[in-house]
Amino acid sequence: MARIAGVNIPTNKRVIISLTYIHGIGRTKAAGIVEKLKIDPARRVQDLTDQEILQIRETIDAELTVEGDLRRETAMNIKRLMDLACYRGLRHRKGLPVRGQRTHTNARTRKGKPKAIAGKKK
Repeated sequence: MARIAGVNIPTNKRVIISLTYIHGIGRTKAAGIVEKLKIDPARRVQDLTDQEILQIRETIDAELTVEGDLRRETAMNIKRLMDLACYRGLRHRKGLPVRGQRTHTNARTRKGKPKAIAGKKK
């Protein structure tokens, strides 16, 4: 099992798909890495040599912010907004949608399970 950026990536999948298991790497970035290192996109991770895995690891470390660093950076950005008490920060603090979505209906993912309101029924 190959370990890149602290994540065990699946060995029986294609390289591009396996790299997407790393937080911060999607299909496009994975394809870019594979193209840059001139690795055949159809190859499986188990078919890669140790040298190729090392090259992938070094490329990711040098060029991308992934996993723990990316999560920390995102959390710090949200915390900064909350400390500023700007509109977006207040929405984060209240657990409501931040980007202008409606909340009268929908928004259940951000708001959580529906709460009953006493005396509402007529």
